[in-house]
Amino acid sequence: MEPPIIRMEGVSKRFPPDNQAFSDVNLEIEKGEFVFLTGPSGSGKSTLLRLMFCAQRPSSGNIWIEGVDLSTLTNSQVPYLRRKIGVIFQDFKLLPNHTVFDNVVLSLEVIGLKREQADRRVKQVLAGVGLGEKTRRYPPQLSGGEQQRVAIARAVVNRPPIILADEPTGNLDRERTDEVMVLMEELNARGATIIFATHNDRLYSNTHRRVIKLSKGKLEF
Repeated sequence: MEPPIIRMEGVSKRFPPDNQAFSDVNLEIEKGEFVFLTGPSGSGKSTLLRLMFCAQRPSSGNIWIEGVDLSTLTNSQVPYLRRKIGVIFQDFKLLPNHTVFDNVVLSLEVIGLKREQADRRVKQVLAGVGLGEKTRRYPPQLSGGEQQRVAIARAVVNRPPIILADEPTGNLDRERTDEVMVLMEELNARGATIIFATHNDRLYSNTHRRVIKLSKGKLEF
């Protein structure tokens, strides 16, 4: 049996002066799982995800990604870890003065993929999220749902084994939310491990997926 792709052991996170986001979190995510992380706004969902891609460090405890103890990574090694993780943010974090194509291709340029290969892959991924005709548009020219699909394309274009989705449907209407969920299911079907943070219980109330709740600093399974 393969070891979990993500493992947390005794993880706590405190912010000064005395804000305890969560404490003694123990969690295992298996390769290929689609897990919902839920809890009220401000419960620490985003912080938990940020620890997984080293945007923040835990106050105590250990985190392993694909068997690598994140506490052993130097700052110069963190970018190599992030190549394995696609992150989708609620507020998109797109570059407004770059085209849709350029926003997505940046993820491939940083890993040194040849331009011809990168161009082909970006076109393929944008077509897959329904934006094949809008590659030369700029983010301000797109709807919220379209911007979110660009953010998804950027997160998955380098085919990461892990996708962390931080409230990616929080700013979308029901129709666009359903479109995003279909895309996430397709990515999971292709083998990606997905941790999807949301406080929208409609997304997971009738699912067969594992649901983990973060409440009052503790995980509830």
